[in-house]
Amino acid sequence: MLACYKRLRELREDHDLTQAQVAQHLGMKQPQYFRYEQGYRDIPTDILIRLADLYHTTTDYILERTDKP
Repeated sequence: MLACYKRLRELREDHDLTQAQVAQHLGMKQPQYFRYEQGYRDIPTDILIRLADLYHTTTDYILERTDKP
């Protein structure tokens, strides 16, 4: 599961977004998002879906169940 956190960071950076911008999109504060991206906290399903929508990809891609974005 640790690899999915790396993928979150890569997706964010590929979209030229800061942690603060992603956190704002998700309706949370930056430190909370930071914990998800660093793997300190599990990502709730609703947040995972919103991240997939933000990056126009699938939850399977974020979770590294596939390499097809």
